[in-house]
Amino acid sequence: MHVAILGATGAVGRTMLDVLAEREFPVDELTLLASERSAGSRLSWQGREYTIGTPRDGTFRGVDVALFSAGGARSREWAPRAAEEGALVVDNSSAWRMDPEVPLVVPEVNPEALSNRSKGIIANPNCSTIQVVVALQPIHRAAGVTRVVLTTFQSVSGAGEKGREALRQESAGQSAADSPFTRSIAANAVPQIGPFDADGWSEEERKMINEPRKIMGISDLRIAPTCVRVPVEVSHSVEMMVELGRDLSREEVMAIFSEAPGVVVAEAPDGFPTPRDAAGRDEVFVGRIRKDLHIPRTLHLWVVADNLRKGAATNAVQIAEELVVARSG
Repeated sequence: MHVAILGATGAVGRTMLDVLAEREFPVDELTLLASERSAGSRLSWQGREYTIGTPRDGTFRGVDVALFSAGGARSREWAPRAAEEGALVVDNSSAWRMDPEVPLVVPEVNPEALSNRSKGIIANPNCSTIQVVVALQPIHRAAGVTRVVLTTFQSVSGAGEKGREALRQESAGQSAADSPFTRSIAANAVPQIGPFDADGWSEEERKMINEPRKIMGISDLRIAPTCVRVPVEVSHSVEMMVELGRDLSREEVMAIFSEAPGVVVAEAPDGFPTPRDAAGRDEVFVGRIRKDLHIPRTLHLWVVADNLRKGAATNAVQIAEELVVARSG
């Protein structure tokens, strides 16, 4: 199978290469692409060296699957062209997520959405959205989810290498002139990810409202998020208050999660996952499972996942795996 990666030199692109190797994805031919400033550089993968190119007319002819992680502008320009040249595009940017003709997919939640790919483009959800819906879907199937109030604690790697470098520089007592954050991030918590709209919701919070509705097929799901950037290198954490259509005991919830695909549950009474536990892993970790003391049919959950892997690269490769199965079938 001929695989192309656009954005191959970025953090997510490099992680995609790691995941392709780890999961033994059937790569017969590999094309690595990036921006003009990276053109001509070289990357090693599976014992071979590859020269980084830039996308041009004809680049995607003969490509079976193209994994994109190069930002919204590049995706809007090149995803339709790659699809026209015959590639199935899995795009990690926000450019296509809310397009009604483009499926927004988390394989553990809605793999059936892949059957509707008329544009030849599949959207990879926002990193925090992915871990939230992986945790929500099994309890939604069991009892129906009617409302979610959540707070995210998102690592600096969600802002790319500039975010990680800003944290390193500030932690060393230096000024981070190229920081992507609106406040100092070292020893701090910044409740802003993306610009605010007229109603005071950040861009990231709007994603957290709209994307789960599309993925889970619940157009009227009530979601109230607060998205916060924290001084952690890798892995996002989310505290969720989840209102259910019918009551579930804590034991029932634990049993549901223990059988849920892609979920690792901390079963001990004092068990809980941390960003360090999730880093380098592909599962979504769930802990601090509690029933609300005052609000009926309401749970509290603590959910952690590696944002570079399950929140981006791994989910994209899992989508590609589903496409391989569909093609062979």
